[in-house]
Amino acid sequence: MIQELQPPAALDGAAADALARARARTAPALDAALGQLDPWLREMAAHTTGGKGLRPALVLLAAEAVGADPEDALPGAVAVELIHTFSLVHDDIMDGDERRRSRPAVWKAYGTGPAVLAGDALHTLALDTLLRSGGPHAHSAVRHLVHALGDLVRGQAEDLRFENRPWYGPGAVTPHAYRRMAERKTGALFGCATALGAVLGGAPHRTVEALRRAGRHAGVAFQASDDVLGIWGDPALTGKPVYGDLRRGKKTLPVLTALAGAPPAHARALTALLAAGDRPAEAAARIEAAGGRTATVAEAGRQLGIAGRYLSAAPLDPAAVHALRNLLSFLPDRHG
Repeated sequence: MIQELQPPAALDGAAADALARARARTAPALDAALGQLDPWLREMAAHTTGGKGLRPALVLLAAEAVGADPEDALPGAVAVELIHTFSLVHDDIMDGDERRRSRPAVWKAYGTGPAVLAGDALHTLALDTLLRSGGPHAHSAVRHLVHALGDLVRGQAEDLRFENRPWYGPGAVTPHAYRRMAERKTGALFGCATALGAVLGGAPHRTVEALRRAGRHAGVAFQASDDVLGIWGDPALTGKPVYGDLRRGKKTLPVLTALAGAPPAHARALTALLAAGDRPAEAAARIEAAGGRTATVAEAGRQLGIAGRYLSAAPLDPAAVHALRNLLSFLPDRHG
């Protein structure tokens, strides 16, 4: 059985209820889908599942927002959660992260080869889930998922290449380039979630596109928040070590905005500190003093504002949109 999906703790009544209903609908269907895997692969997949279920909830809320029965969008909710889990399994391998949700990552618990195989199985199962769902919109839903996967992989490739670029000066990663990467790596799947709900609900193209773009911008806000948590997050809440991103030398938005806005002498000093990697607490303090944390939080808010404007421009059910807005707004504050 999959681990129980856990609700966040800071939602208003409408969004909390929508998330609870989404978990209740999605968990049995997700469990049934995982039951099709080889038992060993299913065991590894279950090791990683058990998040808050935000992406499946976005799928079902988007379906409600376009006036459809959320049950029609359930295959999309399952597919998105499977892709999310696949991405976590492979991300942990690429980043060398040993912990995920306060327990060993799949590659650490089972080995790198088995973890790669488990991720591949989840990827295949997600596509198969949509194709087997039938209905008049299944193939359109698959096209949306495949397009999002292409963006996700491209964004991940850019993120990996960033590791080999300098912290500062010619060839350095700019905050703009980072935001573009984040829209692909993280925003693509959020946008896919909201789009799939609309597609499977039979919405017209303009409505699907508005929801897709709202989700993508919310995903960038999520990534910005994740970057803050990757430096200053409480390990008891994030399940990851404090200063984890700094210890790995990750080029994240707080670091890049701090370097971009600092005087040259300060930027060079911070660059030297980051390159050494042995004083993460001092590096975090310098990044915060240079405005990196504040700017990243502000960027998350800006991205959510853009997402809200796309929702306002579409003909959507007001009650569902209220819950959807609240859930999207919760994303940057999901760990308190």
